[in-house]
Amino acid sequence: MSTESADGDDLNDRITNFLRRNFPQIQMHGGSAAIQNIDREEGSVTIQLGGACSGCGISPMTIQAIKSRMTKEIPEISTVHAETGAASGAGDGMGGGNVSPSFPGESSSSEDDEGPQAPF
Repeated sequence: MSTESADGDDLNDRITNFLRRNFPQIQMHGGSAAIQNIDREEGSVTIQLGGACSGCGISPMTIQAIKSRMTKEIPEISTVHAETGAASGAGDGMGGGNVSPSFPGESSSSEDDEGPQAPF
């Protein structure tokens, strides 16, 4: 059950500021981070990573960093649930599922792609 109040708004602001301050690369790389739920009674927050984070090969590392650092910096938060939109319903909490990470130069089409061209 989500509990929101004036204190909840302050906690929401602190979580948002934490994400902006500690993880600017999410937005710089075309991703997004949104608070889905805050449960003050449980001390838990659910974060949804979207945009370029979905299917990104390093999003599991970003999720681990968020979980580790947020619980240290925001005392009211003891548990962080974070996932990407890549695996809605996969249930592993890491955005896994049957989606493989994408890499620069990789194409989802069936045509042969030799990857990015060297700059020389």
